[in-house]
Amino acid sequence: MLSFGTPDIFPLMVKAPKETLLEHERFELKPKSGGGLLNCEVWGYKENGKTVITRYNLTYINHAIHRRDNGRVLGFDNAHGYHHRHFMGKVESVEFESYEAILERFQQEWMQIVKTAGGRKS
Repeated sequence: MLSFGTPDIFPLMVKAPKETLLEHERFELKPKSGGGLLNCEVWGYKENGKTVITRYNLTYINHAIHRRDNGRVLGFDNAHGYHHRHFMGKVESVEFESYEAILERFQQEWMQIVKTAGGRKS
């Protein structure tokens, strides 16, 4: 048995939970619904019966509305170490309350974009 002296010299090494793809949904919208593509990707893990979200990527892509940025009209993600919003080629930081709040904002915004662009009227 090896001994390294007092146990407080080496911090307890805790293995991080394995991150997995929790959700990946892709919806192609019909032209009468505004057209384009909605994509939702969520990564994380389960711990003590709760879901912990570590990464997310929500996008609305429609080349008829915006051609740059691979057609991404709207997007929210937390890549590059911060939470941010993509809109028509511009990127801005967003305050993060919860993934659920970001998802709700994304849904409201893309529906408004489709409505404004001449899609289906609600």
